[in-house]
Amino acid sequence: MEVAVAIFGLLFVLFVVAGVFLTVRAVQAAKRGVDRKVAQARRTVEDTTLRARQFTQPGVVGELAQLRLSLRTSMRATQEVLRTGSCDDASLDEAVRLFERLSAHGRELDDDLRRLESEPSKASIADRLPELRERLARITHSAESLRWAARDRARKFAEDDLAALSDQIDVEAGALRHWTDAPVGREHEREQTGAAGEPGAGSGAGGKGHSRGPVEDEAPAITAQDPHTRPTYPWEKSPRREPSRWGKGGGGGIAG
Repeated sequence: MEVAVAIFGLLFVLFVVAGVFLTVRAVQAAKRGVDRKVAQARRTVEDTTLRARQFTQPGVVGELAQLRLSLRTSMRATQEVLRTGSCDDASLDEAVRLFERLSAHGRELDDDLRRLESEPSKASIADRLPELRERLARITHSAESLRWAARDRARKFAEDDLAALSDQIDVEAGALRHWTDAPVGREHEREQTGAAGEPGAGSGAGGKGHSRGPVEDEAPAITAQDPHTRPTYPWEKSPRREPSRWGKGGGGGIAG
């Protein structure tokens, strides 16, 4: 009895631990989902604000907004391409690690641009703009290099796979069409067999009746192919039936 109680108590503890573990995992997954949605909503609001500032505030403030938009768009596009490609191509792992290092420089540049938006001195912002443009060009150029290299690699693999598939389909199509040679070969063999057997049959019939001369001197008769033994094809028309040579009641004219 004590053993049964101990077993039930152990099972109860295991169920409780498993329930707590699953609950914690579910809460963590829900928290990650909420954080992801909040971050996405924040990025959408920031992008909308930057676009509005780019068109409504000319000068250095609008140029800062344009630089931030260019940086964010380029980095986001590269991140999406590498994330999608790395799921199918393990060789992109090094490119993903390089992009993570590049993202650190991109975030640093974005922070500098955001701090300059609250700078009251327009002259100070104008002085720093050339250096910021150069940093932006270097970061976006590196991001575009990774992005287009990953796209070219994926396109090359797709073209190679399509070429190999086309070759396999051509081989299979040729194998499927191999049946068209078999009936022709059998028809030719049947005709040769029939032609070889006809002279023997004629000589046997001639020996029984009246012979006009030696059999070997006579040319073999050319007999028409029996339409009942000739293979028919679905695209051929059925042979037209000839009218009877005897009229109605003609059979009575033959003497019995």
